[in-house]
Formats: sequence, C-alpha cells, structure tokens
Amino acid sequence: MRVEVVQEQQPLTLDGSTGEGGGQILRTGLALSMVTGRPLHITRIRAGRPKPGLMRQHLACVQAAVAVCGGQAEGAELGSQTLVFTPSAVRAGDYRFQIATAGSCLLVLQTVLPALMLADDPSKVELSGGTHNPMAPPFDFLERAFAPLVRRLGVGVDLQLQRRGFYPAGGGELVAHITPASATTQPLAPVDLLERGPLHNAWGEALVPGLARNIATRELEALGQRMGWTFESGQLRQPPTRQNEGPGNALIATLEHAHVTEVFCQLGERHLSAEQVAKRLVDEVRAYQRSSGALGPHLADQWMLPLALAVWRSGRAARYTCSEVTQHTATNAQTIALGLPVRVQITPVERAMQVEILPAP
Repeated sequence: MRVEVVQEQQPLTLDGSTGEGGGQILRTGLALSMVTGRPLHITRIRAGRPKPGLMRQHLACVQAAVAVCGGQAEGAELGSQTLVFTPSAVRAGDYRFQIATAGSCLLVLQTVLPALMLADDPSKVELSGGTHNPMAPPFDFLERAFAPLVRRLGVGVDLQLQRRGFYPAGGGELVAHITPASATTQPLAPVDLLERGPLHNAWGEALVPGLARNIATRELEALGQRMGWTFESGQLRQPPTRQNEGPGNALIATLEHAHVTEVFCQLGERHLSAEQVAKRLVDEVRAYQRSSGALGPHLADQWMLPLALAVWRSGRAARYTCSEVTQHTATNAQTIALGLPVRVQITPVERAMQVEILPAP
C-alpha cells in the first residue's frame, strides 16, 4: 500500500503533441490526475491542431476538474500550451458547468465522469453548451452506447437531455446523475466484451431544428435506399425538435445488438448535400458491419478509460474487440498506461482488433 501511495504522488508528465495531438490527451490527463491524486504537467497542448493551445471548451474542462476536486491550475488561459494541474480530494456534489460558445457538453462530462464515478457519494452534473458538435460524441451516442457500458461496471449513470444545442449557436442543456460503484450494491468490476451479439433493432433518424424539413426527408430517403430501411417499418424517423434548438442537422444510425448498442452520427454542413451526408453515415455503418468487433471506433476509444479504472481497482484484466483502433484510440491507450498502473495491449484478431487491459505487474 505504501508503494502505491508513493507512485500515485509522482507527477504525471504528458506531451500534448503525442500521437494525434488533440484535446483528448488533456481530458484524459485531467481525469487520471483526479482519480490518482497525481499532479499533472502537460506541455505542447493540442500541438497537432491548426490553432494549438487551450481553447474555450478545453478551459471549461480544466475549470470543471478544478471544481470537482478542489484543485489548482497554472497556465489555464486561452492559447496556453502548458498546464500544471494539482488535484485535491474529489468531492461528490451538485455541479453546473456552462461551456462558452457551442463547446461540447459531452467532452466536459467525459473529463469529470471518471472521478465522480469513484467518489464516495452520488453527484448531479448540469451542463450547457453544445450537444451535437463536430469532433465530439453527440448526446445520443453517450445515452445509448456509452452509458449502458459504464453501468455494467457497477456505476449508475443517468443522462437527461433538456434541450439540444448545435454548433455554432449552442444553447443545449443536459443533466447527468452519477452514482458511484461505492454507493451501489456491487463494487467497480471490469467486464469482457468480445462479441456484439445478434442484431435486435436498427434505425436512422434525422434532426434538423431550424432548417427546412425536406432536408431530413432527403437524408432519410437516401439512408433508407442504401440500408434497406423504410418509413413504414419505423426504421426511418424524424423525432420532434424545437426551432430554437438549431439551426442544426444530425443524421444518426443506431444499431441495437444483444451485447452492445452502437450509434453513428454525421453532421450536415453547408457544402454537403443531404445525399452526401447519408453516404458518409452509411460508409461508417458498413465499415462496422464488415468487422466482427463488438465496438465501433469511437466507442472503443471512449470505453477504454472507464474499463481501465475498473481493472486498476479490481486487479483483474479485461478485454474487448473493436472494428478498428484509430490513432486517437492508440494515443488514449498510451496516456492511460502512463497515468494508471495498467498495461494496454492491442492485437489483431479475425476481422477485428482486440484491446486487453491488464494490471501492471
């Protein structure tokens, strides 16, 4: 036990230019610092991006981390490429974080969730900002794909969408209720996820608040032609939206398998036709379907840290398969292995990749 405490107090030093060089290194680093108590020193933040350094939504992640653990942050200012974050004890409670402009609510939640899922008591986190953003998971993905997996670890995660918010207007609102494993009847425990299981249900939906409704119709028709889905079967849907939630356009495909639900999303852009948006989404879905992996590329990335925490706390290894390991995921694996006493092994298997997380010897 004494050795573990000494190890956890050693600073976690990260190079923000590693691998894909984006904001994920910062978010994962903050999460690891909070759960281990290790100070974080990160340099060359977002060096791989056109505008390097901290932007407003990254500052929101830092400020949220400071609030949740009573920590201190040096270098927390716009454009800064160096941050020194010193955590204190994680505190469960009611939090509200507002992300300036249309920064992603979900990325801020991703930063504080690992710490709050290991806290002593339940927490409530209210977030406002963007819910459907480029380069970030949409709310639908977290609610249908990610949160159910976290619950399998023994953590209570309940997500409620109050209002959608699209880039660049923002204005979205959501609430997350987090019940730590320590507050439930079972401890945090890792699970294997090697097969997706039979397909039980699949559907597509188009969200177009503040835009002409025929955009959604065209997207869904193009999606249905390629996937064999129809309006009559209920596989093509246009959920109700409010005009003030937009303007925005998200085309989403949900695949419910026996052991996992996958969600794929493409956001409409001014220079893309409705048919092009649908084609991009279908290409994502088809790539997943060609694989035998349980998880798609984005879920494989998001799932790695919560599972690593369960491996660390339990001392038991866990595995999952995925359709591919992106550079984003590989970078996340490197960061996690630096921050926790675990090893991450990635190996090819038949028509998939396997990720195994093992306790460090």
